[in-house]
Amino acid sequence: MPVDPSPQPIALSLPRPRRSLQARVGWGAHVVTVGGDAPVRVQSMTNTDTVDAVGTAIQIKDLAQAGSELVRLTVNTPEAAQAVPYIREQLDRMGVNVPLIGDFHFNGHRLLTDFPACAEALSKYRINPGNVGKGDKHDKQFAQMIEAAVRFNKAVRIGVNWGSLDQELLAKLMDENAQRAQPFDAKQVMYEALITSALDSARFAQTLGLPPEQILLSCKVSGVQDLIAVYRELAQRCNYALHLGLTEAGMGTRGTVASATALSILLQEGIGDTIRVSLTPQPGEARTQEVVVASEILQALGLRAFVPSVTACPGCGRTTSTTFQELAKEIDDFLRQQMPVWRHQFPGVEGLKVAVMGCIVNGPGESKHADIGISLPGSGEVPAAPVFIDGQKAMTLRGDNIAQEFHAIVENYIQKRFG
Repeated sequence: MPVDPSPQPIALSLPRPRRSLQARVGWGAHVVTVGGDAPVRVQSMTNTDTVDAVGTAIQIKDLAQAGSELVRLTVNTPEAAQAVPYIREQLDRMGVNVPLIGDFHFNGHRLLTDFPACAEALSKYRINPGNVGKGDKHDKQFAQMIEAAVRFNKAVRIGVNWGSLDQELLAKLMDENAQRAQPFDAKQVMYEALITSALDSARFAQTLGLPPEQILLSCKVSGVQDLIAVYRELAQRCNYALHLGLTEAGMGTRGTVASATALSILLQEGIGDTIRVSLTPQPGEARTQEVVVASEILQALGLRAFVPSVTACPGCGRTTSTTFQELAKEIDDFLRQQMPVWRHQFPGVEGLKVAVMGCIVNGPGESKHADIGISLPGSGEVPAAPVFIDGQKAMTLRGDNIAQEFHAIVENYIQKRFG
């Protein structure tokens, strides 16, 4: 076959933007825009007892410093509702202005009515249409919550969940389906129930005075393919801002992979304005891990930059030394630990690219592609480590202190370039 003498340039595959309304979620002078042309936002949720105001405030601070731009907390009892203003006060004292989202189920209408200080301290309410009351109470109690949002000018996420779907709506749709000449299967009816619940609730909220740009929707399920199917359809039927996430992703590798797979496909299609990775923490694992994974998904897709990236080779028979592994981890940990300070001190540092490579095969090339990189000696190689800065070889490190010297070079580079 003859070679094409004039190949066409290969187009970069970028997410196709979806035109969604833009919501404003804020506290005081700090406003986080969601949807529209705003970046995809990272959200997380506390797992402390909200009544423990100090402990909850500390966890929220940790989540915010890890990169969470919105934090949700459970508001399930009068005591929890009373604690919310105090939590907000503690965060303000610490200089943590992250917006708080109140998660309401079953009794949210009473809590938002009886505790106006709670309603005012929150920046957004999460309402589950399946858990706001049965029968005649449903619309009345839903309306009470929306009226509080209108009164205090708050955004609302109408969050439908297949684990707590409105059973009356589901039964109605199942009956209608049974009358079809060619009925849908049960899963398709469940998809339709999720979407219908979200859209009907949003329209009802608008009739109660809530502006459409202050409404966000979510239809959460646990299966990857289910989530993709539901959100593709939901995105076609509305222009509300959408929150993405598997409702129970799972633990460790499973939860991380499932979330990354589902969210990446949807985000690549331009679907999604906020995301949460709902990981079950491993014993002793920090709650902030879900924020790290969510941030890494957005950064891997090229949608956001949160922390400098560290490229490191996987290792092979050429790299029997563990020096490059230890150095890569040390540099990565150091960069993450410094980001809460550097975010303000060194604007733009989150876009830094560092390479820590283990041998001469790909080491020099990867180091040249990074802002700053090092190629450590592999098995049988001369004990020398060339360092590349901005694509050019800058120096060669030798001896027993290569790791410490490169660490200092990285710090110096950051201060000179971003200071």
